[in-house]
Amino acid sequence: MRPVRAATVDVVTVGMLDPAEWRIAEIPDGPPLLVVVVDTEEEFDWARPLARENRGATNLKAQHRAHKLFDRYGLVPTYVIDHPVATSPDGYGPLSELLADKRCEIGAHLHPWVNPPFDEAVNNRNSYPGNLPRALEREKLTRLTDAIAERFGFRPTVYKAGRYGVGPATTDTLDALGYRIDASVVPMTDFTPEDGPDFSACDARPYWFGPDGRMLEVPLSVTYVGALSAQAARLYPTLAGSFGRRLHVPGMLARLGILERLKLTPEGADHAEHRALTETMRARGHRVFSFTYHSPSLAPGNTPYVRDEAGLNRFLDTFERYFDYFFGTLGGRATTLTALYAMLAPPKPQ
Repeated sequence: MRPVRAATVDVVTVGMLDPAEWRIAEIPDGPPLLVVVVDTEEEFDWARPLARENRGATNLKAQHRAHKLFDRYGLVPTYVIDHPVATSPDGYGPLSELLADKRCEIGAHLHPWVNPPFDEAVNNRNSYPGNLPRALEREKLTRLTDAIAERFGFRPTVYKAGRYGVGPATTDTLDALGYRIDASVVPMTDFTPEDGPDFSACDARPYWFGPDGRMLEVPLSVTYVGALSAQAARLYPTLAGSFGRRLHVPGMLARLGILERLKLTPEGADHAEHRALTETMRARGHRVFSFTYHSPSLAPGNTPYVRDEAGLNRFLDTFERYFDYFFGTLGGRATTLTALYAMLAPPKPQ
């Protein structure tokens, strides 16, 4: 990782964000590859303060709606699950059935405020697990890993930090607990105004990192599009800063086709944006694409993206249109994070 700034830290080095510690993965020739990663979590009101009491995981019963599409296209999603999902029958029950049928894979997703031990205050800064003291982040992830192992019979090797909140100790913690794949990085995005990590130096190519160079980062699919996209790394942080957001500059630039940062998700992005992102990334040599969403979005009323049944139908239509495009028009191929790791074959230790 590259320098990460937080409220009480000026600059720290984090392995998965430091370009000096990366090795870009060599992707074999072939069609574009698509993985699906689901942030699988409890239901809570995103507009209200976080609370330890929010542990309901009934939204997992709604995932079958998406699986009708996943099955049609041969997609096997990775559900990165948090503690309420791993310890609630409402959460792990539907996933156990999918896993038994080889229709999903399971990874870990750490939401600190609902993951024991509860030794920290519940606030925005502490909602990013990488901001916690090293020992507390490790103990929380250890307990989550153990809960998943107890429930599903194996220890997960895929991790995605809640709120994308990696920190200075995350890489060592993942390595110590046997994780081989991370999916936390949001390229070209700086969360430091909200006390989160800075991913500004990252792009969307998978890369090797970690103490022995054998951990694989598979970032979210994010890119800049528009007339000024070539200058985006220099311009966008200023234009999309707090002053620019107050003046609605990012939205104005996007509407004019001048500059926009797009992410491959049905949450807040439409099919035209998905196509623009994919075409731009392919033109820049990318072959691995990561499609992501939050599990509560499939149960109307839980997230801002799906408020009712009509909204859910539109939401799923975005899935279908993109999959038709990716597998039909582009001739793409479905894969999983673990299959991608095996295909790329990690480099030998230096």
